[in-house]
Amino acid sequence: MMRKALYALALGGFGIGMTEFVIMGILPEVAKSMSISIPKAGHFISAYALGVVIGAPTLTLLSNRFQKKIVLISLMAWFALFNTLTAFSGTYEIMLVTRFFSGLPHGAFFGVGAVVAGRLSANGKEAQAVAVMFGGLTIANIIGVPLGTYIGQHIDWRITFALVGLIGLGTMLSLFFWMPALPNKSGPGLIKQMGLLKRKEPWMVLMVTAIGTGGFFAWYSYIAPLLIQVTGFEEYLVIYILVIAGLGMTAGNMIGGKLADRYSPVTATSILLFVMSFSLLLFTFLAGSKIAVLIMTFALGTVSFSIAAPVQMLMIRASKGAEELGSSFNQAAFNIANALGAFLGGIPISLGYGFLSANWVGALLALSGALIAGSVMLSQTNTLIGFNRLLIRFKWYLFRRYILLAPTRS
Repeated sequence: MMRKALYALALGGFGIGMTEFVIMGILPEVAKSMSISIPKAGHFISAYALGVVIGAPTLTLLSNRFQKKIVLISLMAWFALFNTLTAFSGTYEIMLVTRFFSGLPHGAFFGVGAVVAGRLSANGKEAQAVAVMFGGLTIANIIGVPLGTYIGQHIDWRITFALVGLIGLGTMLSLFFWMPALPNKSGPGLIKQMGLLKRKEPWMVLMVTAIGTGGFFAWYSYIAPLLIQVTGFEEYLVIYILVIAGLGMTAGNMIGGKLADRYSPVTATSILLFVMSFSLLLFTFLAGSKIAVLIMTFALGTVSFSIAAPVQMLMIRASKGAEELGSSFNQAAFNIANALGAFLGGIPISLGYGFLSANWVGALLALSGALIAGSVMLSQTNTLIGFNRLLIRFKWYLFRRYILLAPTRS
């Protein structure tokens, strides 16, 4: 039953991942049907992201006193309703509103769901349980987004959002039958929970998420023109290459959960961001080789989404007493990373430095996130104790090697 409950959360993640990313592939069709420009249709992406940022902490706080099973079902009901209404949007203004309201439950669902997933898991397996939930989002990039893009391009984009609404309904039923009614833990009130923002460590974790994972979005936002204009792939192949990235995301999501449980969330996050930075730089030197680009696309998808579970667990542990609020704030930070990476990555491109210049921006963002995560690691007591012990052992080694065991001179 516990495993089924995690699968129900993963199904919700699948629907959320599909509605968040599929709009990018069907934007021309949406714009044409509403007789607006593609840049203006891009406002639908921004409206959804704004909904996530506002809804994540707000809905989490409002639902704090309610039973978590009811909260998750209610959030999915909201999600299903407004994605279905998006399918029936006849004007730019109406769709802007429906996309905004579709984004509101996104962060709260993942925020509350991550805490619930941790409670459902065995001791020491919390990050892997969170990874199962986020696995739905990564699988959406393999199946849901390509399928929704195909339907939107060849049949009708409205059917795509109607399908997302049906996935939301299916998630509601799965949660109703599979999610146990977990006892509500008596937590602090609204004012005390907001005290989370007075602490230094949660802010640092949010910076890790917003800046560090922005490195991935700086690359991914411009992957289509990069593949076509730099590497030389045919346009119709881009959707298949994105599936390769999705396969990497799915693999990385599960790897990240295991790394966070085996070592520690902060260690895993710091190392993975360093690897992401190096991978983005390496991509720029291999961009002319089609085979190398395919390999690097899978690798970047892997390392980028391997960070999801560790950084989410890091935020939960940094938010003692307000775990759900902190977790939802971190979801908002992911969407800030999306906007920040795309914006900063686009600056050198607009200045004429080419699409590969976005990778350099991404590498710098990932490196900055790694350094911030490293400072969090050094500030944690257990890490400092471990570092001191390592230093003592090193000093003892030098003492034995060069003093006690040093050969006597004749």
